[in-house]
Amino acid sequence: MRITVLSGGVGGARFVSGVRGWARRDAAAQGLPDDDAHDIRVVVNTGDDWWLAGLRIAPDHDSLLYSLSGQNDQDRGWGRRDETERVASELQTWGVTPEWFTLGDLDLGVHIARTAWLRGGVPLGEVYRRLGARWQLGATLVPATEDEIDTYVHTADGQRMHFQEWWTRHRASIPAVRFENADIERARPAGEALDAIADADVILLAPSNPVVSIGPILGIPGMRDALRAASAPVVGVAPVIGGRVVRGMADACLTAIGVDTDAAAIARHYGTRHAGGVLDGWLVAEEDAASVAGLTADGIASRAVPLWMRDADTSATLAGDAIALAQNLR
Repeated sequence: MRITVLSGGVGGARFVSGVRGWARRDAAAQGLPDDDAHDIRVVVNTGDDWWLAGLRIAPDHDSLLYSLSGQNDQDRGWGRRDETERVASELQTWGVTPEWFTLGDLDLGVHIARTAWLRGGVPLGEVYRRLGARWQLGATLVPATEDEIDTYVHTADGQRMHFQEWWTRHRASIPAVRFENADIERARPAGEALDAIADADVILLAPSNPVVSIGPILGIPGMRDALRAASAPVVGVAPVIGGRVVRGMADACLTAIGVDTDAAAIARHYGTRHAGGVLDGWLVAEEDAASVAGLTADGIASRAVPLWMRDADTSATLAGDAIALAQNLR
């Protein structure tokens, strides 16, 4: 089976790890090697990317890379395990990087390699391939676009700042009124991303931030059209449980665009494919089971299932629930 996931953020990385876990469970049940039964491709949000100290930083890609490779720091929830920060301290002493954004030494190695290849003219998709080739990921990561579409936040007090400053430094405490992906109107979907969507048997929207993780992917001209034209069903997973975000400050982002922090409201924000949106199906938490009937009446086939990804097993089970709903919709 060809499974394509649209993903961003730490929650997206956990979900993709769950998809791989489900695929390996299924392969074992069929008596096949781990990664032979299913082809998993991940269309990665690049809207969080930014330039810092002359380096191209790609948080969403790296969260996926470290999670799938087993290099992630599970205690902090981000970055690489067994990390040191000597170079970061030196950079901050020189005033080259801000104190609120720390880069680990091993992490810096990835950023330096990425930047060297990009400055040498290597396409971003090939950079992804080279970085991923170091480990057995069990999935192929592809950028949503080769173009830079950095996210900027327009705040209620008239500031315009990069998303990373608003999110990491201010912890989304300054009310936002608008999110801007610079030059996105001139961007185009990466060819590998379009192929992953067109060839898929199942397309999943990870339980990532709908505004700044999935939003920039869908905002690339031509991406929504590709999803609507796909033969595969599109199933999303709610990033909200019982009216509360699972991780991060997605509620601050949703408020800024006028969407309630509610699983059903987010599904309606994405919209149904038959009415110009992108969804065929939607998973909500058991705590939000009361919304299933209304969503189904609106044309979004919905199921209530356990959404908490507490460990590898629960993440794989959630992925299996999403895949099962998609298969039922084929």
